[in-house]
Amino acid sequence: MPSPLLKSLLVGAALALALCPAAGRAQDATVRPVVTHDAHLTSPVPSMKAAARTSPIVIDGRLDDAAWAAAVPVTEFRQMDPKPGEPATQRSDFRILFDDEAIYIGARLYDSEGAKGVRTSLVRRDQDFSSDYIEIIIDGFHDHLSRAFFDVNPSGSINDQLGIGSSCCDSGWDPVWEVKTSIDSLGWTAEIRIPLSQLRFGSEQDQTWGLQLRRYILRNSEMDQWSWWAKNDPGGPAKFGHLEGLHFSHAGGRQLELLPYVVERSSHTAFTPGNPFNNGSQQVARYGLDLKYLLSSNLTLDATFNPDFGQVEVDPAVVNLSAFEVSFPEKRPFFVAGSTVFSFGGLNCFFCSNASGLSTFYSRRIGRSPTGADLAQALGPFADIPDAASILGAAKITGRVGDGWTIGILDAVTDRSTARVQLPSGALGTQVVEPLANYFVGRVKKDLMGGNLVLGGIATSVIRDIPSDFEPRLNHHSELVGTDARLAWGNQMYVLTTQLAVSNVSGDARDIAARQQSSARYYQRPDRGLRSNGFFTDGYDTTLTSLRGLGAYARVAKQGGDFQWELQGNVRTPGFENNDIAFLQRTDYSWLNGNLLYTWSKPTGWYQQALLIAGGQAQRNFDGDLTDQQLHAYASITTKNFWQVNAFVIKRAQLYDDKLLRGGPVAAVPGFWYGEVDISSNNRSKLIGFMGANTSARDGGGWGTNIYGNMTWVASPAVRVTLGPSWSANKTLRQYVTAVPDSTATAFYGSRYVFGSIEQRTLALDTRLSLTFTPRMTLEIYAQPFIATGAYNDFKEFTATRSPTMAIYGVDKGTIAAVPAPGGGIASYTIDPDGAGPAAPFSVTNPDFNFRSMRGSLVFRWEFRPGSTVYVAWTHQRSDVQPFGDFSLRRDFDGIWSTRPDNVFLIKATWWLVR
Repeated sequence: MPSPLLKSLLVGAALALALCPAAGRAQDATVRPVVTHDAHLTSPVPSMKAAARTSPIVIDGRLDDAAWAAAVPVTEFRQMDPKPGEPATQRSDFRILFDDEAIYIGARLYDSEGAKGVRTSLVRRDQDFSSDYIEIIIDGFHDHLSRAFFDVNPSGSINDQLGIGSSCCDSGWDPVWEVKTSIDSLGWTAEIRIPLSQLRFGSEQDQTWGLQLRRYILRNSEMDQWSWWAKNDPGGPAKFGHLEGLHFSHAGGRQLELLPYVVERSSHTAFTPGNPFNNGSQQVARYGLDLKYLLSSNLTLDATFNPDFGQVEVDPAVVNLSAFEVSFPEKRPFFVAGSTVFSFGGLNCFFCSNASGLSTFYSRRIGRSPTGADLAQALGPFADIPDAASILGAAKITGRVGDGWTIGILDAVTDRSTARVQLPSGALGTQVVEPLANYFVGRVKKDLMGGNLVLGGIATSVIRDIPSDFEPRLNHHSELVGTDARLAWGNQMYVLTTQLAVSNVSGDARDIAARQQSSARYYQRPDRGLRSNGFFTDGYDTTLTSLRGLGAYARVAKQGGDFQWELQGNVRTPGFENNDIAFLQRTDYSWLNGNLLYTWSKPTGWYQQALLIAGGQAQRNFDGDLTDQQLHAYASITTKNFWQVNAFVIKRAQLYDDKLLRGGPVAAVPGFWYGEVDISSNNRSKLIGFMGANTSARDGGGWGTNIYGNMTWVASPAVRVTLGPSWSANKTLRQYVTAVPDSTATAFYGSRYVFGSIEQRTLALDTRLSLTFTPRMTLEIYAQPFIATGAYNDFKEFTATRSPTMAIYGVDKGTIAAVPAPGGGIASYTIDPDGAGPAAPFSVTNPDFNFRSMRGSLVFRWEFRPGSTVYVAWTHQRSDVQPFGDFSLRRDFDGIWSTRPDNVFLIKATWWLVR
């Protein structure tokens, strides 16, 4: 099968290098603080000049090297909180030096209480500090869009993120940089060395960067900022200060980084006697190589060969009773790093609900669980099915080229996955469960008007080599092309965002028919209006071999000042389909949302800040049915001691639901109201808490209550214990059960759609213990006991289409009888929908459930040298489902431990090599 992997990467690299600008002239390196104006800003921004390093610097956190004397510090900081605009209560000095290999930041953070005034903690990389810290933000391209964050606290714990161009921010970015800190009688100090190879910036020899410096003082809840803006101002890189005087004699030099790995994995799982593929124990050794090559100072090639794309931490348990897929976050480092460059289609709102952006790339599609597992299971009693499609290789190019161009090119190839099967005869056979596939994403953006205008485009593709016996499962190829734009004006106070994408899916007619019938669109709905198929696919036709559609989004908003507003629309035509490489739940809608927002941004005697939002939203499908209409209000207040209280309420009227009958005609659902309150504490004490509750009530019956919280106990600077309990109880009167063919049900086009009332209870406790021995050595222990139950009763059906009225079997119409299970309980229900009428009786399996699980992990991480890490991990999973729906805490908790667990032990080592 042809793959665009090598071709795309070579073409992208050649184009990027060709567009890189020539080197500029040297600038004066005199060190003196100045104040300048950006041409597109109306207020002055501060500037500082970096000094060339003229003598050695030892990174030890002491700032006693002679080289620091050449750098004039910046000392003028103003408060963002608690007293916006006033001078900082504590003095902060920042100095910056540079050479051809790195930049150096020296920070002296004075404290009037000396060492005892400093609040610190030891935490894992990229975790919340809950302590004092400083933040350095670098806009290396000086495009008023890019950001590289470097955060350090007094114990030397670090946090880093990257945003390239208008894409922000990538918390999976883990550059290799050095920092040492020291706490003394004057406060604390930080000494930092950031290699130029880890930064992204232009290729000129003489450079000016955007710069922001911040300091947070925990005991005062005080955030100080060097380049200050008001809290109701959009702010951001457009209002950063300037770092001038940088001169690199060989900026853009190339560097090769290699990260070989080896991993040993031992699995001990539950098994069935007689299974020839699983005796309860399995050992696997893997090795591979990650590569990073700096094509220039602003363009990076990342590649991985025979990658280890297993994630160390487990996903949380969920119970999904809907027809829609559940999304989980990406945790694999290769895909997390640089992911923001490929972002497209985000939805931004002051307040909205049940809305989704124009997603075009969901990286967990690459290397996903095989889609043909049931084919193997149908061949015989035992099957050895791979957990995920194996990724042969993946590569990406990301960065900036030319004058304001941001590019991202990603390509990955997954191998054909084959399951081993024991046939009924006892012989062994094989079955393809996932075909060979190539995944491609290309993203480009162009910054204009000093970053106030960003134009972009995206293209995605999936190509599969599908064997004949697998053909109906997946399409042969799918593509998407899209364009987006963002225009800001009025000193960033106003913004217009637009997005447009066209999708195409082509393959076997059986696969295209399945996509027409999927929960995203339900083309087979019998009362659906007559549609035609032109360029965009709108009509139900099981002979089609392609499906095409359009997605669009637009938002205009005032996003600065105390009074703000927004208006936005979101459209998906019925034929829009990109689920091969993205995450798509629904199509066939046109959605409108509007909000007014007012902020009381000036602190008073009883609050620090307050906010109020009021608005509404509405949605119709392409038949004109009103499927969403709500009014909402939201209020938030930050108290003087920095506790925060948020509350909101939603009211919805009676609506139509074109998905409720899962391919059946449109139904009407009663209106409801929903309310929620959340309270969070400040982070100044040893107990840091958050709790919330919500409740809902539907017209005509049905209710829900959820209580949740999160409490972190900072036992010591190096030990944290976090508990996150949650409890929910709800009663739903319209839970879909099944559909039964019945020619007498003429009002519903020959089918009976059976529903039930369900009472659900869910209890979970997310528990985490974090031990940090040093900033580079941590131990994380996570556990989540989870219990979910569902008890069904009052089986029923709608009395008419487009009506909310339902008739209960055995009460309002017909009869119902429970069929006992051999071991006790109820096995099924026999339903005669019209008693003595002509309709035939039918049976429904008892849908009650009691699900219990325990998921956990233990992960030890040690970065034994910069960029080189050892992982030791243990994951534990066990679960059980019983056919009863009541909740009993003791019985169900004990039931978790009655099942056999799956345990996986893993040791992984990576070694960072630089050439």
